[in-house]
Amino acid sequence: MLARVFLSHPRSVDESYAQHAVFAGGFAVRLFLAGGAALIHALVTCLFEKTASRMIGTMYARTHNRGQ
Repeated sequence: MLARVFLSHPRSVDESYAQHAVFAGGFAVRLFLAGGAALIHALVTCLFEKTASRMIGTMYARTHNRGQ
């Protein structure tokens, strides 16, 4: 049961638990930063005009087709 919960998904993308934790943690930080840029852009529209979109596009490119 524990192996399925903690190891099944990381193995599906050819990573150890620790490698996947680092990747997912970094991804979470980038999402937080992209959200912050979008929030600032919502308030002051001349700032961060394409930052969040660019960050999301980069993250998508890194994760698209992982584990296939």
